[in-house]
Amino acid sequence: VERSAYVQLIAAVVGMALFCVIIKFIEDPDRTSSTKLRYGLMIAAVGLLGVSIVFGKITYGAANWISIGGISLQPSEIVKIIYIFIGANTLDRLQTKKNLFEFIIFSAVCVGLLALMGDFGTALIFFMTFLLISFMRSGDFKTVILAIVAAVFGVSIVLRFKSYVLDRFKAWGHAWEYANDLGYQQTHVLTYIASGGLFGVGIGNGFLKGASESDLVFGLVSEEMGVIVAITLAVAVACLVIYARAITTRSRSTFYSISACCAAGLLVIQLSLNVFGATDILPLTGVTFPFISCGGSSVLSCWGLIAFIKAADERTYAVKK
Repeated sequence: VERSAYVQLIAAVVGMALFCVIIKFIEDPDRTSSTKLRYGLMIAAVGLLGVSIVFGKITYGAANWISIGGISLQPSEIVKIIYIFIGANTLDRLQTKKNLFEFIIFSAVCVGLLALMGDFGTALIFFMTFLLISFMRSGDFKTVILAIVAAVFGVSIVLRFKSYVLDRFKAWGHAWEYANDLGYQQTHVLTYIASGGLFGVGIGNGFLKGASESDLVFGLVSEEMGVIVAITLAVAVACLVIYARAITTRSRSTFYSISACCAAGLLVIQLSLNVFGATDILPLTGVTFPFISCGGSSVLSCWGLIAFIKAADERTYAVKK
């Protein structure tokens, strides 16, 4: 527990530094519209996901962790930051269908690699973010519907060859009927949320174990600190969308508008999958609760995404004008 606390503290400090670096880096409009940089980051993102497939350690069916010198990292979390930059960069300069086609191919490759490593929760986050980015720029429901149809086809193939994913769908909405096997985690979360009540049983006095510090952290917070605190934390993250929407009307360019809204959207999508998955409203995906779940890579990713939202605020670079 002590080591985990130190890891979280170090990750938070490094995350804040990353936050500052990203804000400084995207201050220059020439960088945000650079085609060469976009291609370089595309290669880097695919490379990071490829490394996970080749060297990743399989945890709960997903090979999304790699170990370097005793330090475990999750490359897909860093790719989230890259993905937002590439999406905003591509659609900010959408002059031809070629740019959109490149982004669609890149998105498909990312989602496909995540599916290959078994990280379907993150794959879903990327896909939903792709829909958000595409719709923000085009406003075309036909494109979104076509993408969803393609995704349904892909999911049907996944369910055919990944039986454990099918099991999660089988238990979805019927956790109590499968309380001793497929629905074990959700039923325990619901039980301990109820036992915590409005104000909780006290920090450290909870009984929820297993993945309670990562995938099921909403249940742990609800049990120990109460439902009021747990819901407040969720609402705080969800309000990022409102803030992003408010500031983007005055952003310096569409790059900042798209990147801020989509970064906020990604965090809310991730939040929804975590909370609703743990409480059996959605299938359990195993994604983290932004800023709250244990995991250094997740904390780094969250700080990196917040940087896009802050950069969209006209006051961020006001002194430079």
